[in-house]
Amino acid sequence: MREAALAHLARFATTRQGLEAVLNRRLLSWGRRAARAGMDDETIASAIAVVRPSITQIAVDMITLGALDDRAFAESRARGLTRSGRSRRGVAAHLAQRGVEADIAVEALDEALGERGDAAGADAELGAALVLARKRRLGPWVRADAPDVDAAGRMKILAIFARAGFSRDVAEAALSMDADEAEARIIALRSA
Repeated sequence: MREAALAHLARFATTRQGLEAVLNRRLLSWGRRAARAGMDDETIASAIAVVRPSITQIAVDMITLGALDDRAFAESRARGLTRSGRSRRGVAAHLAQRGVEADIAVEALDEALGERGDAAGADAELGAALVLARKRRLGPWVRADAPDVDAAGRMKILAIFARAGFSRDVAEAALSMDADEAEARIIALRSA
């Protein structure tokens, strides 16, 4: 199991919870292969019961070795997801899903993107909204031959941003921005 953990960490960035889930799946997979090979169910169950407690210890050992770091994972993932157009809320939800503890996620978001109320945090959020707008060809990137948007269409566009976790103020700012300024903000976000 230790070798499987090292092999997984050599290929993928993950969290402690993620590594434990991978090792548990690997253990269950071994049990299914052993059953197909003819091993009796009691022997398989007892072997799994003996090995399963060591999974937590292996994860702790990987943290001690420095091969596993939830904070570094969270900071890296926060930067990458923001650069790809995810809102701060969307990034926080992704980190929670991956098993990053809430306090570590908040600290990582503040470190990677700036604190929620400061200028760096607001710039990162607006930059991420602009990336989403460019992907969806909205706001500054709307086609020149596209028809004008009525009130219902505007609400649908704002709903795209809302589902992505952006506030209405950020969505409005992204939609009303000049194309040159929007490109400059995206470049600044990606180079930060």
